[in-house]
Amino acid sequence: MQTWLKAKRVGFCLSDKKKKKLNLLVFAELCRTRGIEVVQIDLTRSIEEQGPFDLIVHKLSDLMRDATQNDTQSQQLVQKFQDYVEAHPQIILLDPLPAMRRLSDRFQSYKLIQELQAQDKGRWFCNPPYLELATANQSEILLQIKEQNLTFPLICKTRVAQGSSSHDMALIFNEDGLRDVTPPCVLQSFINHNAILYKIFVIGQSYFVAKRPSLRNFAVGQSDQKTIFFNSHEVSKPESCSHLTERGEGDRLPSGPSDRIIQFISQGLQAALGLSLFGVDVIVDNKTSKLALIDINAFPGYEGVPEFFSALLNHMEALLRERERDPQGQGLLANRPGAGRWCRDLPEAWSPAPISNCANGLASEGWEPEEAPTGKRAAESGRFQDFSLPPAGLCQSTCE
Repeated sequence: MQTWLKAKRVGFCLSDKKKKKLNLLVFAELCRTRGIEVVQIDLTRSIEEQGPFDLIVHKLSDLMRDATQNDTQSQQLVQKFQDYVEAHPQIILLDPLPAMRRLSDRFQSYKLIQELQAQDKGRWFCNPPYLELATANQSEILLQIKEQNLTFPLICKTRVAQGSSSHDMALIFNEDGLRDVTPPCVLQSFINHNAILYKIFVIGQSYFVAKRPSLRNFAVGQSDQKTIFFNSHEVSKPESCSHLTERGEGDRLPSGPSDRIIQFISQGLQAALGLSLFGVDVIVDNKTSKLALIDINAFPGYEGVPEFFSALLNHMEALLRERERDPQGQGLLANRPGAGRWCRDLPEAWSPAPISNCANGLASEGWEPEEAPTGKRAAESGRFQDFSLPPAGLCQSTCE
């Protein structure tokens, strides 16, 4: 059992659905064997009375979404949580609330992806153009599509990236199909990627990549095909079997992202946001073989990652040990480099090198990693300076 200078208490602030999905009771027992007490935080009660806490893991995205929609109870609960954390700055927080807020808005996520890809200078990534729609006026939509060089087919997603409805999407093939758009939403040129999606799951020191089904290829340009409505979560389930995910006979199986590229992505996002628990969806353009980052998710479900418990516990222990050595949190690193390994339990999935991160505090969106990631293949030191945001509503394609 881990020996601590002082008993450790970790609070989990999750919805009932998330706790059940993660099997939190089993994880709590695993933590107990390592000298860590797990407490399920109830936001309807005094948090002070439930503490003290050395570390808190949370996913308040649904509450935060409802709070932005003027739900009074959600606003009060989010404020209570934020007030408590601000009153106890020594608590390690997974993850920062500003980062969670940013990722709850797809348009802001796409800006972040564009900033990350700008550091790449066109070597590995392509950047399909996108735009934010705040109007249902078809003439205005067409004008924006032409101005920003979007091409059919278009994929339409809700701007809000949280909640069950955020998985409801549409594939639009022609101008008439734009009548199916319900703003606010985000439109993006669809990239043919041979029906394969790579999901990168980051857990502190480790990351895992799993291959999933995705939308099949479609002819580029306008066609007479009617709009296809689909649920991205259902389409990309490991066991998904749908006509929408069928690959053509000549469609080759794309090579997945290399360790070096995954390190670049993970380090960049952690530098920009200070996150420890997040997922990234990546596809490979079947024409250029460049990668496109199409979504970032805070604290995803980690479906198909059998090492989730051990990876999360190892990360928590590393943070708690660092806090014992440095009680004031100066120089606290959430993720230290370590060795990667293959996930034999997952078909065509792997767990390569870890990355550096700082996950303490509510703000700190401009944190810069102090060490280059290491692992099976050493990556170049990708220091990320302060990003400059592109003009709202515009993202030029680099997929040509």
